[in-house]
Amino acid sequence: MEQGDQLSDSCAPIVIETHVKPNRDRLQAFPLGGDEVFHTGCVFFSVMGFVEQINSIASVSRHAGKRTGPSRPAPVLWTFEETGFLSFTKKLSVCIPVVTIRGLMVVAPKIRGFICTTAHPEGCAKHVAEQIAVVKNRGPIANGPKKVLVIGSSTGYGLASRIAAAFGSNAATVGVFFERASEGDRTATAGWYNSAAFEREAAAAGLYARSFNGDAFSDAMKTEVIAAIKEDLGQVDCVIYSLASPRRTHPKTEEVLKSVLKPIGESYTNKNLNTGNGVVNEITIDPANEDEIAQTVAVMGGEDWEMWMEALASANALAPGVQTLAYSYIGPVLTWPIYKNGTIGQAKLDLERAQKALDQKLAPIGGKAWISVNKALVTQASSAIPVVPLYISLLYKIMKAAGSHEECIEQMDRLFRDRLTSGNPQPDEAGRIRLDDWEMAESVQSLISERWDAVTTENFAELADFAGYQANFLKLFGFGLDGVDYSADTDVAVSVPSIA
Repeated sequence: MEQGDQLSDSCAPIVIETHVKPNRDRLQAFPLGGDEVFHTGCVFFSVMGFVEQINSIASVSRHAGKRTGPSRPAPVLWTFEETGFLSFTKKLSVCIPVVTIRGLMVVAPKIRGFICTTAHPEGCAKHVAEQIAVVKNRGPIANGPKKVLVIGSSTGYGLASRIAAAFGSNAATVGVFFERASEGDRTATAGWYNSAAFEREAAAAGLYARSFNGDAFSDAMKTEVIAAIKEDLGQVDCVIYSLASPRRTHPKTEEVLKSVLKPIGESYTNKNLNTGNGVVNEITIDPANEDEIAQTVAVMGGEDWEMWMEALASANALAPGVQTLAYSYIGPVLTWPIYKNGTIGQAKLDLERAQKALDQKLAPIGGKAWISVNKALVTQASSAIPVVPLYISLLYKIMKAAGSHEECIEQMDRLFRDRLTSGNPQPDEAGRIRLDDWEMAESVQSLISERWDAVTTENFAELADFAGYQANFLKLFGFGLDGVDYSADTDVAVSVPSIA
């Protein structure tokens, strides 16, 4: 075969025997012929003394090998199936299939601070399926949206919004997110696996679903997404803005802006929870300076929401009567110094400014912009906020006992079912939808105040639901789901169908 020759359909798979799992930097293995295999992004391997570069992707199956000695582990046989073509450095007399290495591996949670650095694909899929079941069990959502854009659709409230719209009102959905696919033995992010599972479930239900992975703050992403909407759907009748990012590259100035979670004006000291060991301690946070406040507003405020809506309007991609929502949180007085009155609170005030401006701009087409103030829940974003994990642990105990506890999917189902489509959104005096109403009930908050003053490391287990907090945190990454065998090997290389 000459360099660049296309492989024939008759090329048979080869089998490579290895004693190690694939690694994203280097795979050392031993083909049946004894030559060495290397993996360095593209796959390189040696056959008959010549080196070929693999340029395409192929499927791989894994088989148990035979032990060669009492102290030597049983090898793994990797079968690589043909696809695409090879680039040869020399003429070869053998036909070698094009391969990429996709390893099966046992995936366990690896927690670093308030984040888990691994995610389980089957667990994430199960979590998505459970959320879909919640919506379907409640029946169809009458008068729900039919063409929905969700900006920040891969986790938390954004994912739940996409699920509620799709499986509650049979909506076609477009999702935008910034996630990482798997690479070698490094798992994908939970949001990637969530989105892959959502698309598979949507396809099985006959629902349109298309996803875009990249920087939602960029003009390029807005252009790409809107072009797809115009081509596939024409217009959207609902736009959910649910981005939570620690940084933003401004699309006009290219300045990299970073958000901080700090009080304003003076230092803040309060009780805090070490989520790694369950110790209730004390934390002091220094106040933000003016630049930190401004950058937090630029990242988490309303400017990008406005940019998305203006771009959609300019492209005539907004249907008459379109509704758009962004999500916020207020919380109890005890969290106000770090939240409502802190840097993130300033960003939320800017979000409300944007809501009022968008409301006026959408009025000519009968549209409406909303802020939905949601309940405190365990999300990847809330886990990073000091003081909040302790508050959530106390809150879960109280609301579960009262029978009023909701997770993201119950909240978003209630938003679509009872507020947006019922004709009775029940706005507060500031025009906001309040899905935190059950959380902020006097009976709940009076107990929170009592237990906050009393809670210590010693009585924490009695007063709070830390087990529930931890279980929900792990579920965010696909761990702790019933029916998933976490001791079994799983294929971490999962594609999002519309992106693959």
